[in-house]
Amino acid sequence: MSEASIQIVPYDPAWPARAATAMRELREALPGAFAEIEHIGSTAVPDLAAKPIIDLMAAADLALVERQEAVLTGLGYERHFNDMSDRLLYVRASGGVRAYQLHVVTLDSWPRRNQRFFRDYLREYPADAARYAELKQALAATGIAPGDYARAKTELIQELTDRARQERGLPSVPVWEK
Repeated sequence: MSEASIQIVPYDPAWPARAATAMRELREALPGAFAEIEHIGSTAVPDLAAKPIIDLMAAADLALVERQEAVLTGLGYERHFNDMSDRLLYVRASGGVRAYQLHVVTLDSWPRRNQRFFRDYLREYPADAARYAELKQALAATGIAPGDYARAKTELIQELTDRARQERGLPSVPVWEK
């Protein structure tokens, strides 16, 4: 599988254990660096088909994490630069294939992270999770490029995230950060 192809696979019950192991490794390697760390993304939603990449999100002082990047590199995480504000992104590959993504966000933004709301919503509403899985599988079957794949999911992700935010009494905000 190349990084340019989108592969959606059936839910793997081993994903939560892999995420738990990775979170434990991160906490042990960087004690006290992360105020919070959670398994997010589709692999965190039981029975949801997903790209086989474990997404983790941690709340931390970004400058502190940046000063300790050598530790993350020692665990196999490489920094990836993107245009998102208030976030650091680290990727860990296995056999040349992306296996883990670590999103480190600010402590202040943690309580309002759309990714956490979206995950929790999909866990609570299996019919909407099934809609999301169907969309992902249909898009992947077209051979769509990764950037186009992400954009093609935006409308449904926004709809479901808006519902999750509304349930919490929060206003809608764009799911894609600038």
